Amino acid sequence: MNPQARRSFDDYPLHHALGITLVEARPGYARIVMETSRLTLGGIGGSVHGGLLAAMVDIVMLEALSAGREPGDEFAGTAELNISYLRPALSKRVFAEATVIKKGRSLAVTEVSILDEAGRVCARARTTYALRRGASGEA
Repeated sequence: MNPQARRSFDDYPLHHALGITLVEARPGYARIVMETSRLTLGGIGGSVHGGLLAAMVDIVMLEALSAGREPGDEFAGTAELNISYLRPALSKRVFAEATVIKKGRSLAVTEVSILDEAGRVCARARTTYALRRGASGEA
């Protein structure tokens, strides 16, 4: 992974504020980690707030898609995000892993897992992301 891309990701204000860093990104896959803090622990029993887990889903999904960006791809936004919370995320570090399942001309589908430090699945998500073909790509 390009060190400049990692630095750019890590320095993004929202990522920085939430303590999220990019662990790995390659075409079709990305992994991020969030260091929990007073800011993030607003969920049940002191767990990570569910809205922040959903934000992690959106963030890591976009990194998995960005790593495989092709000439002419224009990102148009998240069309759908579905998340199932399976257990509280209680560890000091929480991971999110995204895998691109299918990328077409106008939509991409990903699956995301949220994991605690012990590797237990805390949430599973599926996203649909809208794409447009740019001027350098064919419609």
